[in-house]
Amino acid sequence: MTFQTGIIILAAGGSSRMGQPKQLMHFGGKSLVRRVTDAALAVEQHLVIVVTGADAGAVEQELAETGVQLVTNPGWQSGMASSIRVGLLSLLDAEPELAACILAVCDQPFISAAVFEGLKSTQRSSGKGIAASGYDNTYGTPVLFTRAYFKQLLQLEGQEGAKKLIRQHEDDTAIYPFEEGRIDIDTMAEYNKLTGN
Repeated sequence: MTFQTGIIILAAGGSSRMGQPKQLMHFGGKSLVRRVTDAALAVEQHLVIVVTGADAGAVEQELAETGVQLVTNPGWQSGMASSIRVGLLSLLDAEPELAACILAVCDQPFISAAVFEGLKSTQRSSGKGIAASGYDNTYGTPVLFTRAYFKQLLQLEGQEGAKKLIRQHEDDTAIYPFEEGRIDIDTMAEYNKLTGN
């Protein structure tokens, strides 16, 4: 089967502020990483890769029954750019003619298959090279990049991520409204607010 679009789920970061692996914290009956992985796998004819780093073994065990492809970023501590690079190179190794990739993070509890499909639809209808989710006039994730941006994604460094390229190419960016994209889990206070604790 030939895939036109790949989805990279970034789940490599450590969670020192949380006191436990953030990827494995639960909401709505599933871990955060399982929620976004299930959403990605629900989108038909997509190649999905989860990039692990910190707590790689535990994440692998959590996702074992999904059949998703996992790759480990041994340099995850150097920042998000290295995980993007590992994920994209893995996608291209599996599917050299890939036309687009979507970058997603594992700590957004409300990502759904509809969001991934919405990004694809927004990119197709706009003809733009980038389709970014957005809320309150702010760019967020997930973000779809067409192949024209793969080289620039591979050249990101340190903590640089999708937003750097969006800022550089706003004229080639379309927005897919995703109001719940404002919610991500970076602190225990945010997690407790989400879960009502």
